[in-house]
Amino acid sequence: MLSILGFLMIFTFLFLILTKRVSPFLGLTVIPIIYGIIGGFGPELGNLMMEGIQKVAPTAILLLFAILYFGIMLDTGLFDPLTSKIIQLAKGDPLKIIVGTAVLAGIIGFDGDGSTTMMIVVTAFLPLYKKLGISTIILASITIMQIGITTLVPWGGPAGRVASVLNLEPNQLYLEMLPGMIVSLLFVVAVAYFIGLKERARYRKTSTESISMPEAGIIDAAIESAVIENITPENLNVKRPKLIWFNLFLSSIIMVAIVLEWLPPAIVFIVGTALALLINYPALQSQRERMAAHAPNALAVVAVVLAAGIFSGIFKGTPISESMALSLVNIIPDGLGPYMALFTAIVSAPALFLIGPDGFYFGILPILAETASNYGIDTLKIGTASLYGTPFGIMGPLVASVYLLINITGINLGDLHKHAAKWSLGILLIYIIVGVFTGIIALW
Repeated sequence: MLSILGFLMIFTFLFLILTKRVSPFLGLTVIPIIYGIIGGFGPELGNLMMEGIQKVAPTAILLLFAILYFGIMLDTGLFDPLTSKIIQLAKGDPLKIIVGTAVLAGIIGFDGDGSTTMMIVVTAFLPLYKKLGISTIILASITIMQIGITTLVPWGGPAGRVASVLNLEPNQLYLEMLPGMIVSLLFVVAVAYFIGLKERARYRKTSTESISMPEAGIIDAAIESAVIENITPENLNVKRPKLIWFNLFLSSIIMVAIVLEWLPPAIVFIVGTALALLINYPALQSQRERMAAHAPNALAVVAVVLAAGIFSGIFKGTPISESMALSLVNIIPDGLGPYMALFTAIVSAPALFLIGPDGFYFGILPILAETASNYGIDTLKIGTASLYGTPFGIMGPLVASVYLLINITGINLGDLHKHAAKWSLGILLIYIIVGVFTGIIALW
């Protein structure tokens, strides 16, 4: 009966989320409470929910201050010189422009916010793509592939979701994913180079005698437009170009501290945010304005993570999850059990694409993890494998930011899927291969 109750709870959650009847925050909070009461666990729910919240609190704090920190860094204009330099180096060569797109998206994407990366990269390069007649589907595909990789940083959405559900530290997942992420980032640059070679050949055939490739490049006006496009007049007053070296040093120290685990990631970003505000915006009113500007994004993410704590606390604190896992163990052939990590990795791609990250991470992943534990497979391995499908999930129809991308590039969602999916499959294979070598996935 508990197993049936658990599957009904998951089905109800997925149905309401996929049909957009409720938000993830409401679904994660209300649905487990209702089913917990039905299951007869009413008196225990208060303590279970609090325990769940306490377990995800470090993740919530990390995401809160990471979003604030990177928002402040973007306000200061930390990435503006890099953006302008990459565009200027391209000098109108389609090959350099496309490779530059991959490099810039890969660097800026480490802020963990896909929407911000899209706005900066696409807005900067779009004039050049249009000027040279390069299909904007290439711009969109390269950008979203890099976002699908860089969003796996500890302060990104996927790692935060998985960590909150499985009671892990986002930094643990990040360190396991890092080797595969590095190889995948280089893979996308290689893909950009391959596409760029074809675009360069095409442009040479169609270019007029007045513009030779690649020596002459495009007119200075187009380059200038691309450089300044992402620096709109209304935010010029918050730029801090004179402090760029301090901001770069501070950001580098934060990255090193997280990778080498000098301090808990949440503490690193709290201190980093405080220093960033103190040095860049010493006036109290300016500090309030910067915090208020990024508070909506931070609050939305933190609210979902805390709600996930309630869901996880009830789901794992009661016998529901264990009963569901035992039911699946009885169904799964004995030979498949030891390969649950590989199964999770393969399933994650279509599942994230079709039902979205909230449905997969909050609805299906807990069952997979509990089932895998019956075969002695570590939760960290299942959590890591569940992130392998992120390149597909990031472009799924249930992810809001993908509509921002197709809107500003003027392309069709179906065309984006056709162009980017074949290359994203390569990223998934890279993760699986690296996962085998690092011990995440067992093949024997």
